[in-house]
Amino acid sequence: MKGETPATRERAQLVLAAAALVAVALAPVVVAYLQLGYHADVTATAEYDAPDRNAERLLSRAVHDAAGEATGEFAWGERTAAAAAVRSDLSPRLNALRSSRVESGTVYQVGYNQSAAGAWSDANCPGGPNRQFGPCQAHEGVVVQERADETHILAVAFDVRVTTENAETALTLIVERVE
Repeated sequence: MKGETPATRERAQLVLAAAALVAVALAPVVVAYLQLGYHADVTATAEYDAPDRNAERLLSRAVHDAAGEATGEFAWGERTAAAAAVRSDLSPRLNALRSSRVESGTVYQVGYNQSAAGAWSDANCPGGPNRQFGPCQAHEGVVVQERADETHILAVAFDVRVTTENAETALTLIVERVE
């Protein structure tokens, strides 16, 4: 080319080499991005479409934490107090769930279900002389069992009503404590 000096040619080659180096450095990022199949709206859409699963996850974690703190801390004679302690520990999380998505049009109503807790207790706690542990009882939605004269929390029963702009869902959740 006319007017091209060796210094200009070297500078052009240097710019071209730098661009190639940047392209090679970005290639692994692009490949990783494509392999992960990232889509920004996938999680948000799944959570929005399944508010009942959000409630179930939150209640599962909350029951695990609250039951873990109360289990073994109360004698069997104090089982009503143990159930009350679990409900007290759950209270802030239930309140957080109730107000969590109001601004986006999702309303959660959560309460305890004594009859479901009693039915779960009858179905899951063996009776008779060959049972390994003591009796089970349901106290205001919390299932407790006597083990070595201590109160163990086994499950909590909830009634959950989820109201969105498009639908209303009512469900009963029995959250078992996994030991």
